[in-house]
Amino acid sequence: MTTRLLNGSDWTAMVLAGAERLSQQAELINALNVFPVPDGDTGTNMNLTMTAGVAELKNKPSPDIGRAAEVLSKGLLMGARGNSGVILSQLFRGFARAVAGQREITVPLFAAALRQGVDTAYKAVVKPVEGTILTVAREAAKHGESIARRTEDIAEWMGEVHDKAAETLARTPDMLPVLKQVGVVDSGGQGLVCIYEGFVHYLMNAEMRGAASAPYASGWTTYAPVASASSSPASAHVTAAAAAHASAQSRIATESIQFPYDMEFFIRLQGRTAFSETSFRKALERDGDSIILIADGDIVKVHVHSRRPGDVLNAAVAYGELTNFHILNMRDQHRELLHPASGAEPAGETSDPMGLEAASGIPDMPELRAAEAASQAVEPAHPVAFEMADYGVVAVSVGAGNDELFRSLGVDAIISGGQSMNPSTEDLVQAISSLAADHIFVLPNNSNILMAAKQAQELADRPVTVVPTRSIPQGLAAMLAFQEEQPASVNEDRMLRAIDRVLTGSITRAVRDTVMDGIDIRGGEYIGILDKQIVSSETTVMAAAQGLLERMLASGDETVMLLSGEGAEESDTAGLAAWLAEAYPDAEVERHEGGQHLYPYLIMVEKSD
Repeated sequence: MTTRLLNGSDWTAMVLAGAERLSQQAELINALNVFPVPDGDTGTNMNLTMTAGVAELKNKPSPDIGRAAEVLSKGLLMGARGNSGVILSQLFRGFARAVAGQREITVPLFAAALRQGVDTAYKAVVKPVEGTILTVAREAAKHGESIARRTEDIAEWMGEVHDKAAETLARTPDMLPVLKQVGVVDSGGQGLVCIYEGFVHYLMNAEMRGAASAPYASGWTTYAPVASASSSPASAHVTAAAAAHASAQSRIATESIQFPYDMEFFIRLQGRTAFSETSFRKALERDGDSIILIADGDIVKVHVHSRRPGDVLNAAVAYGELTNFHILNMRDQHRELLHPASGAEPAGETSDPMGLEAASGIPDMPELRAAEAASQAVEPAHPVAFEMADYGVVAVSVGAGNDELFRSLGVDAIISGGQSMNPSTEDLVQAISSLAADHIFVLPNNSNILMAAKQAQELADRPVTVVPTRSIPQGLAAMLAFQEEQPASVNEDRMLRAIDRVLTGSITRAVRDTVMDGIDIRGGEYIGILDKQIVSSETTVMAAAQGLLERMLASGDETVMLLSGEGAEESDTAGLAAWLAEAYPDAEVERHEGGQHLYPYLIMVEKSD
């Protein structure tokens, strides 16, 4: 049987099959990381991104492919993690734009949509590199366009697109020398091939009618075995910073928060009253701020800070059914930020604090009326105007010690993340929205989070500056240069110059045998990495760290910061400090307990003038 048309239901099933195949191969894809380090996370990031998109598709099914593609695109956009996840979201974003308004598509339109997805993804990347997921996507789409008139059968056509993607993937080591040196294909490209394989698997089975379990061709492709990465995915979460001497939060009196209820929920439009975004926004503005409305067909996502949550819900329920409540008392949260209680749960936060979730509408809410009364009772006779700080700072960090270092330097919101646990675009947007400041600086502190941070910048409700910090040490250097009395442009320049003045080193253990940059590396050895280059591989952490520092210290009078993490013994740290004092007596050495996992040491060296 020939499949000439593809609708939203089939598209959704294709995506689910692609996501399943990607999930099955996520750890293998992680292991394709060029560096033999234990935190290769391309597979994890692509899998979490695709999972977010699939969740949206399941929540909002549609028989129209235009609508289904739009839903997937939005889910991927908000759930995108890491560079690979952001690129993946852009591929499907362009696809969605190309098929907008379509109920079904044919092979030619499918081909054109893949091509528009590639164009969109390339525009999102500042400096595209050949031999990556972009190349695989481009060559597959180009081939798809070239054969679009040859066959009307979508399954046959998609099979050829997949084969071209796999062929291009196999050639990525010839395009990117570092891949050939290590003996792997591009990990992001491999993830895309897995998704396309799932597409074909569904389409071929759908045509076989009654052989739904039959695999495409000879079954799932068996990829060459690669050493498995030891990292496991961990979901990133936003943790509000404790008060610090220069933080935006510490300058705000709890009672001055005029709109204490941070509310998020969805309206499922039911046609009783035609939804007017302008009218609803005006209703929310009467007693609220920080308003975000995202209308997506028959669903509206609502975010607002309000003094009267009952009024918000009453205004919303006129348009339809309310669901997925999240209400946070920011006054309680602020008290907790200023005076954290040991071992206490985060104040004021709950996914359904008052039992509001209901399948059909919402019940009577005396608790909300009581909450409103309490809110009015604590208002001063002459309310203090809500004081927004000039600046707020969001930083991605890993390790309790590193978190505290950032807080002590004035960071207002910490997102737990980093290697193997990249935060999503939505995590970053929520962190930005949580701060009472006019202008937000974001420190990604990881090259794999930069693109998600830039997407969050575009979605944010206020001016945001993304400082391109690629490591924890660079983030710390940027914060040391930050001065609140300076204009945003001056601070950005100061922070950029600060990160250019530091070298970043790290020590971790190799997860496989390889040869890189002339260095013979054995699995289990300690490797020293200077920025992105492996410069030492030794059997002991001390020897690896010494070899790394010898490369980092040019004149011998630089400032050195050692951040010890999991796996770092105090005796090794003390020995390393003693060796530095003897070998580089003019160097100034600082030692801190960073607490980062996988890396016994992160090292910052500030270049001397």
